[in-house]
Amino acid sequence: MILNYTDVDIFQGEHLVLGKVNFHVDEGEMVYLTGPVGSGKSSLLKSIYGEVAVEGGSAEVLGFDMMRLKTRHQPALRRQMGIVFQDFQLLHDRTVNLNLDFVLRATGWKQKSERDKQIAEVLGMVQLEDKKNKFIFELSGGEQQRVCIARAILNNPKVILADEPTGNLDADNGELILALLDEIRRQNHTAIILSTHNMQWPEYFPGTVYRCADASLTPITQQNHENPIT
Repeated sequence: MILNYTDVDIFQGEHLVLGKVNFHVDEGEMVYLTGPVGSGKSSLLKSIYGEVAVEGGSAEVLGFDMMRLKTRHQPALRRQMGIVFQDFQLLHDRTVNLNLDFVLRATGWKQKSERDKQIAEVLGMVQLEDKKNKFIFELSGGEQQRVCIARAILNNPKVILADEPTGNLDADNGELILALLDEIRRQNHTAIILSTHNMQWPEYFPGTVYRCADASLTPITQQNHENPIT
């Protein structure tokens, strides 16, 4: 089990964003969060990595009790996750290699030879080996998002959280990004929790679909939890 929320309330300040949330994610599961802008998709994702607090009920993520999560415990939680942002959040004054090396050094990889090997491996997975020494501003939008995915999988996460990862991409590049995430899910048994406005993605890459609306999270379609890796 990756995540289990039971009757959880999610607030931004004093504003209730989502109430009585029941949300379960298994290893290797593809999960989509849909709904209009401002309906709580991003807040739900942020609650999973501890940026937004949860109240009421019970909430467990990767063995952590989110009701009692201390700031000092957040790095240990986040080391088990990969996060893909819509706006990329890459360091534009550095090369692809240095963007990835920065993350590895920050998460405790001491040996340069091991960092170099890991960077080569993840760039191979996203088919960007030949872009290693390119600066971020030299890459297309689709390539930048693939760098984001490479960054997200550096530490072999158990779950990837992707906030509108195709929102700034054209249809072809968007489909490539979804295919890549789905392949990572299949190969590594990594759960994917993805917010999107594009309802074609669940048709192309089936999973469990939830809708955020009117301060509620509602399951729309359920994947078989007994065998989520297909």
